[in-house]
Amino acid sequence: MTLTVSDLAIARGGVPVLEGLGFELQPGKALIVRGPNGVGKTTLLRTLAGLQPPLSGTITGGDETIAYAGHSDGIKPTLSVSENLKFWASVFGASGIDAALNAFALTDLVDRHAGNLSAGQKRRLGLSRLLVTERPIWILDEPTVSLDVSAVQMFADTVRSHLSTGGSALIATHIDLGLDGDVLDVGPYKAKPKSLDDFDEGFL
Repeated sequence: MTLTVSDLAIARGGVPVLEGLGFELQPGKALIVRGPNGVGKTTLLRTLAGLQPPLSGTITGGDETIAYAGHSDGIKPTLSVSENLKFWASVFGASGIDAALNAFALTDLVDRHAGNLSAGQKRRLGLSRLLVTERPIWILDEPTVSLDVSAVQMFADTVRSHLSTGGSALIATHIDLGLDGDVLDVGPYKAKPKSLDDFDEGFL
């Protein structure tokens, strides 16, 4: 499934942040989103994931094919590691959780409550949910936050495996994950500020 974006404009808090954005994310490919802090990367990813509507433009090929991982780990602290994954597996109709446990070295933590995990372990658990969604398009916002060097490598290896089976990934990150993918710099698509002619004189 190809994710296609055409002439997209998006807003944060009602204020336009990006406009005229277009790209394709094809099966087996990664696209790395770059740009300065505050330019609208998170807003873009949330829009692509269907969490907020665009101002204009079209997004096709997403719908029920996207798994989104944002800044929150999305875990229930009172449930164990295995219970968290089994919950998400039941939501998405996945066949099991072993692949997710193995990919992020969580096997020894299956019975530990998520609330008692370290920040890095919580992040690994949050990212492992991607594998139980069984969805082909991953949209990831700064996924390596709180991860140590070895966990970053786990994550990169997991993405490579996903791509090798025909999945795709759109990742906003400031670090080099060593992935073979294109880079989308959203800086040039920053929305132009409104001119004075755009304001309603009734508020002056």
